[in-house]
Amino acid sequence: MKILAFNCSPRMAKSNTSLLLDPFLEGAREAGAEVELIYLRKLRVKPCLGCFSCWLKTPGTCVQKKDDVALIMPKLGEAEVWVFAMPLYVDGMPGHLKMLFDRLIPGARPVIEVRDGHCRHPLRGDLKKGGKVVLIANCGFWELDNFDPLLIHMKAICKNVGREFAGALLRPHGEAMRPMMKMGIAIDDIFDAAREAGKEIVCKGNISPRLENIVSRELMPRDMYLRFANEGFKAIAGKGIR
Repeated sequence: MKILAFNCSPRMAKSNTSLLLDPFLEGAREAGAEVELIYLRKLRVKPCLGCFSCWLKTPGTCVQKKDDVALIMPKLGEAEVWVFAMPLYVDGMPGHLKMLFDRLIPGARPVIEVRDGHCRHPLRGDLKKGGKVVLIANCGFWELDNFDPLLIHMKAICKNVGREFAGALLRPHGEAMRPMMKMGIAIDDIFDAAREAGKEIVCKGNISPRLENIVSRELMPRDMYLRFANEGFKAIAGKGIR
């Protein structure tokens, strides 16, 4: 099994996102998967021009040549599993990832068909092979439902590209993880669950609700988290913070 993973945090390997993604990929490798990790920040991805040349003039090929999207398209086609790991930005995915998704339009045909009872564009080329998608996301807010808009969006993308949504590892109030680790507070069960989830995606094809719940478990009461977060920002920014 080939897994193509994107770390979409601008902080890359130093991000809270990586705290979940890295053990997940370790588990997948231990289960026998071939894993490729791409740091999205390192890619040059131009925004879609909305010119529809990939449909009307150069079918299946974007007219923009001087970026890295053409290198990514074959990799997407080869991978059975796509993993998108990211921080939550304004209730959704980071803009760099959205630009990459927008540039997948050459993988669709301009005509419209009804697929699974819904209007869709037929797929072609590298996107036609199907497969699965895993979401890994980290959020600074305390409540789990902050991920709801992102989940809806990702599941809609899966339907459009003909892939199965295979599970999500969601970490609310994720800003608490590194300080808790430094203080010696045990949260290894979260990372162990992420590693086991990587094994599950290879061996079973999806992530169990049990592991999703462990990764998303409460780290501390909300009032305590608010005090911790606000005091931390004040210590960094000084008394001028408002």
